[in-house]
Amino acid sequence: MDLQDQLKNLFPDHQIAKEEPKIIKEKKLWIQSEPMICKFEKRKGYPITIIEGYTETDEDFKILAKELKTKLSVGGTFKDNSIIIQGDYRDKIMQILKEKGFKVKRVGG
Repeated sequence: MDLQDQLKNLFPDHQIAKEEPKIIKEKKLWIQSEPMICKFEKRKGYPITIIEGYTETDEDFKILAKELKTKLSVGGTFKDNSIIIQGDYRDKIMQILKEKGFKVKRVGG
Protein backbone atom coordinates (compact mmCIF):
# COMPACT_ATOMS: atom_id res chain seq x y z
CA MET A 1 0.00 0.00 0.00
CA ASP A 2 1.59 3.24 -1.12
CA LEU A 3 1.09 6.73 0.24
CA GLN A 4 -1.68 7.64 -2.22
CA ASP A 5 -3.78 4.64 -1.14
CA GLN A 6 -3.26 5.45 2.53
CA LEU A 7 -4.37 9.04 1.97
CA LYS A 8 -7.47 7.87 0.09
CA ASN A 9 -8.37 5.62 3.04
CA LEU A 10 -7.92 8.47 5.53
CA PHE A 11 -9.73 11.09 3.44
CA PRO A 12 -12.21 9.35 1.10
CA ASP A 13 -14.10 12.55 0.19
CA HIS A 14 -11.01 14.55 -0.82
CA GLN A 15 -10.72 15.45 -4.50
CA ILE A 16 -7.25 15.96 -5.93
CA ALA A 17 -7.08 19.21 -7.88
CA LYS A 18 -5.07 19.10 -11.07
CA GLU A 19 -2.78 22.04 -11.56
CA GLU A 20 -2.61 23.71 -14.93
CA PRO A 21 0.90 24.16 -16.26
CA LYS A 22 2.18 27.67 -15.79
CA ILE A 23 3.34 29.45 -18.90
CA ILE A 24 6.34 31.63 -18.27
CA LYS A 25 6.62 34.57 -20.63
CA GLU A 26 10.09 35.75 -21.38
CA LYS A 27 10.19 39.50 -20.91
CA LYS A 28 11.82 41.55 -23.64
CA LEU A 29 14.72 43.58 -22.30
CA TRP A 30 15.36 47.08 -23.55
CA ILE A 31 18.48 47.17 -25.72
CA GLN A 32 20.47 50.36 -25.26
CA SER A 33 22.76 52.10 -27.70
CA GLU A 34 25.70 52.64 -25.33
CA PRO A 35 27.86 49.59 -24.56
CA MET A 36 27.71 47.88 -21.19
CA ILE A 37 31.00 47.54 -19.33
CA CYS A 38 32.27 44.09 -18.36
CA LYS A 39 35.27 44.18 -16.03
CA PHE A 40 37.28 41.86 -13.81
CA GLU A 41 38.36 42.54 -10.21
CA LYS A 42 39.68 40.66 -7.24
CA ARG A 43 38.01 41.32 -3.93
CA LYS A 44 39.40 39.67 -0.80
CA GLY A 45 41.46 37.43 -3.07
CA TYR A 46 38.45 36.08 -4.99
CA PRO A 47 37.90 36.88 -8.69
CA ILE A 48 34.64 38.58 -9.66
CA THR A 49 33.15 39.87 -12.90
CA ILE A 50 31.26 43.16 -12.81
CA ILE A 51 28.73 44.30 -15.44
CA GLU A 52 27.79 47.99 -15.39
CA GLY A 53 26.23 50.61 -17.60
CA TYR A 54 22.62 49.48 -18.09
CA THR A 55 20.52 52.63 -18.33
CA GLU A 56 16.99 51.20 -18.14
CA THR A 57 15.06 50.17 -15.00
CA ASP A 58 16.55 48.18 -12.14
CA GLU A 59 13.93 45.46 -12.59
CA ASP A 60 15.15 44.72 -16.13
CA PHE A 61 18.75 44.65 -14.91
CA LYS A 62 17.76 42.22 -12.11
CA ILE A 63 16.10 39.94 -14.67
CA LEU A 64 19.28 40.03 -16.74
CA ALA A 65 21.37 39.24 -13.63
CA LYS A 66 19.21 36.23 -12.79
CA GLU A 67 19.40 35.00 -16.38
CA LEU A 68 23.21 35.28 -16.44
CA LYS A 69 23.59 33.50 -13.10
CA THR A 70 21.32 30.69 -14.27
CA LYS A 71 23.07 30.21 -17.61
CA LEU A 72 26.53 30.22 -16.02
CA SER A 73 25.46 28.22 -12.92
CA VAL A 74 27.31 30.59 -10.60
CA GLY A 75 26.50 32.86 -7.70
CA GLY A 76 26.20 36.58 -7.90
CA THR A 77 24.21 39.62 -6.88
CA PHE A 78 22.75 42.89 -8.09
CA LYS A 79 24.16 45.84 -6.18
CA ASP A 80 24.52 49.59 -6.83
CA ASN A 81 23.37 49.41 -10.47
CA SER A 82 25.86 46.65 -11.30
CA ILE A 83 25.77 42.87 -11.57
CA ILE A 84 28.49 41.07 -9.62
CA ILE A 85 29.19 37.49 -10.75
CA GLN A 86 31.50 35.20 -8.77
CA GLY A 87 34.47 34.14 -10.89
CA ASP A 88 36.12 35.31 -14.09
CA TYR A 89 33.42 34.78 -16.75
CA ARG A 90 34.02 37.86 -18.92
CA ASP A 91 34.21 35.98 -22.22
CA LYS A 92 31.09 33.89 -21.60
CA ILE A 93 29.11 36.86 -20.29
CA MET A 94 30.11 39.01 -23.26
CA GLN A 95 29.05 36.24 -25.64
CA ILE A 96 25.65 35.84 -23.93
CA LEU A 97 25.02 39.60 -23.94
CA LYS A 98 26.01 39.92 -27.61
CA GLU A 99 23.60 37.10 -28.51
CA LYS A 100 20.85 39.08 -26.76
CA GLY A 101 21.71 42.16 -28.83
CA PHE A 102 23.65 44.22 -26.28
CA LYS A 103 26.87 46.03 -27.04
CA VAL A 104 29.58 45.08 -24.55
CA LYS A 105 32.93 46.69 -23.83
CA ARG A 106 35.68 44.72 -22.07
CA VAL A 107 37.58 46.72 -19.45
CA GLY A 108 40.80 45.53 -17.83
CA GLY A 109 43.29 42.77 -18.70
